[in-house]
Amino acid sequence: MPIKPLSSDKLYRASELNGLAADCKSTKHLTPLDEIVGQERAQQAVEFAMSIKEKGYNIYAIGRNGLGKRTMVLRYLNRHDPNGNGEPLYDWCYVANFEETRSPKVLKLPAGTGHQFKKEIEKLMLRLVKALPLAFDNEMYFSRSETLKNQLSQKQESALLTLTNEAKEKSVSLSLTTQGDYQLVALNGEEPHTEETFAKLTEEEQQQFEDTINELEKKLRGIVRQLTELEEEFSDKIQKLNEEVALDVVVHFIKPIKEAYRSQSEVKAYLTAMQKDILDNLDIFLEESEEQVALAYAALDKKMPRRYQVNVLVNQPDQKFPIVVEDSPNYHSIFGYVENATYKGTVFTDFSLIRPGSLHRANGGVLLMDAVKVLERPFVWDGLKRALRARKLNVSSLEREVTLSGTISLEPEDIPLNVKIILFGDYQTYQLLQHYDPDFSELFRVTADFEDEMPRTDESEVQYARFISSIVNDSGMLHCDRKAIARIIEYSSRQADDQNKLSLHSADIANLLRESNYVAKASKATMIRANHVEQALLSQEKRVSRLRDHVMHTFTNGTTLIDTQGEAVGQINGLSVISTSDYQFGSPNRITATTAFGDGEVFDIERKVKLGGSIHSKGVMILSAYLASIFGKTKTIPLTTHLTFEQSYGGVDGDSASMAELCAIVSAFSNNPLRQDVAITGSMNQFGEAQPIGGVNEKIEGFFDVCAIKGRQPTQGVIIPKSNAHNLMLRKDVVEAIEKGEFHIWVIDHVTEAIEILTGKPAGLWSDESGYPLDSIFGQAQAKLNGLR
Repeated sequence: MPIKPLSSDKLYRASELNGLAADCKSTKHLTPLDEIVGQERAQQAVEFAMSIKEKGYNIYAIGRNGLGKRTMVLRYLNRHDPNGNGEPLYDWCYVANFEETRSPKVLKLPAGTGHQFKKEIEKLMLRLVKALPLAFDNEMYFSRSETLKNQLSQKQESALLTLTNEAKEKSVSLSLTTQGDYQLVALNGEEPHTEETFAKLTEEEQQQFEDTINELEKKLRGIVRQLTELEEEFSDKIQKLNEEVALDVVVHFIKPIKEAYRSQSEVKAYLTAMQKDILDNLDIFLEESEEQVALAYAALDKKMPRRYQVNVLVNQPDQKFPIVVEDSPNYHSIFGYVENATYKGTVFTDFSLIRPGSLHRANGGVLLMDAVKVLERPFVWDGLKRALRARKLNVSSLEREVTLSGTISLEPEDIPLNVKIILFGDYQTYQLLQHYDPDFSELFRVTADFEDEMPRTDESEVQYARFISSIVNDSGMLHCDRKAIARIIEYSSRQADDQNKLSLHSADIANLLRESNYVAKASKATMIRANHVEQALLSQEKRVSRLRDHVMHTFTNGTTLIDTQGEAVGQINGLSVISTSDYQFGSPNRITATTAFGDGEVFDIERKVKLGGSIHSKGVMILSAYLASIFGKTKTIPLTTHLTFEQSYGGVDGDSASMAELCAIVSAFSNNPLRQDVAITGSMNQFGEAQPIGGVNEKIEGFFDVCAIKGRQPTQGVIIPKSNAHNLMLRKDVVEAIEKGEFHIWVIDHVTEAIEILTGKPAGLWSDESGYPLDSIFGQAQAKLNGLR
């Protein structure tokens, strides 16, 4: 009984949108979908990871580009605030460590108060810069300091007067030199002795003066020490006076701030330390040393000293859950860095030059990054693992770590880290990390696996229509009418290569909608209709189909040899798919088999010249095993077969031609010609059963186009495995040709059915008594082989 070709209703599944209400005329009447369609498994994984606060429950989102991974995650995070459980967020500030300037301190403030605290400190400094000099520029301060000076002078004069009187009684004067030193000189009456008058004295008198002066010098040294102590005492008193005056001013202004932050122990401790430091560095405010003051106020803010600035690293203006997307994850952009400033040719840095990274901004929330970009940048992956393990964020100098130099740099206090990392990547990157990095599984315990496709049902078509509506509404496009929605769903099914599936590559759908919207607007339409979608699809194909047109031209000008009518022995039309980065198309290949005396080997020419891939070689070995099971039941096959793809110069892989190759070999064995108006695709197992292959739509359409080039015949068609029938979503012109009986598609379960279609004769069934029937293909082949044995 001849095998019937498929009817046209089996070749394309049109979308009837049965799940939509009859009065739903366009996307305008559809509620936009607030989530990515068909990704329930991935969404549950994200929800699970976000609900667990323990270390290591970070997420690796797996899936090809264009699935809407980032869109889905962002929509979920914006809709479901994991911080709604009452866990507070904080502002993080760096301030000076007055005891160790190289180790700036961290201040943790309630969310939204960081900039307020910074402004209050700036206001405090502005007030102190004005108030402190005024406190030292009034009569009360002058009076108190003058009193202390007078007391010092009186004590100094009293101590010196006693020595002066004693010296005078002994005819010695005490005087002050121009260099500021004290000098004892022997007197000649009321005037000092000159060298001449002193020389005229007797030795006894000279000796007496020397002894007296030595004795007085001893007392003078004691008095000088006493004077020094008096000056130190005076300096201490002045310092104490200055501190008392300054303290009154500082306490007056700083007390309200301390009161406002009395519940923040870290802030109170910092304000206390700052108060002490201001008293220790009053000269900064009193401008006693211009150079020191200039350096203290250098570069960034001329209004207040640098050491009292507040560097607000992270400011959360409200309690909104931080969601940060880092598109360029280099070391500095993630972990922050310390800038350098230049002042009068000198390079310096301090805590006010610390800059935040993505991890700082995402602290308390989520950081989203592309896995490949993270792994491409030096030191980023190791730094990220270190931060996640320690749950601390350190702003370290990458340059110092890389160069191993001893350059002085800051060592800021670590910031506690509470963040979820979501990495987006493909399967290959995921497998590499699993295999080569033992820390990966520990730190990224949750995998969000995004689906490529979803089942196509009436309900899922409604979901998909709502998904189309969400893209239209989000992008402000023209609305799609009902037929346009149906055409886009059919396109999605074609992208999935399955009548019963829908593709989840949202980027492809979004691109198609954008281009359809452009076509509709260009034609002054008020709505996107099915013909606009068709035009957009044709435009897409035209842009990327240069290679296909070139290949088809080789059939037109006869460069590529192929027959699409008639018969030939050992020759068959196989089907293959050629792919570029953004397009694939089908193209037929002539496969030939020749025989010669030998030991039954199938000589794969493609493999021998290293143009055949390992999967193709496996397919040839499988068909060789099937051949041996058919014709080698009693004796060895006495023929060697040479098998090749004609005019194939770029390599062959895949096993989808194995049924075609077997048919060519059987034709050569039996000397029965094969139809050239029929092409075949499909792999087979060792029992001859047809197995499904990929790209079936492109393969059929490729042969259909070549038939049109070579001359259409009503007998032309393609044989495919029956298991590929559900993959058929063929072009409209192919479906119409089949409907008119001008082209045919046969589906088969076994390679013997293909032999029957291609030769018009039964393949033949084996009988233990009589072997294969003589009028069958296998029987004729067996008879020929027996004649050669």
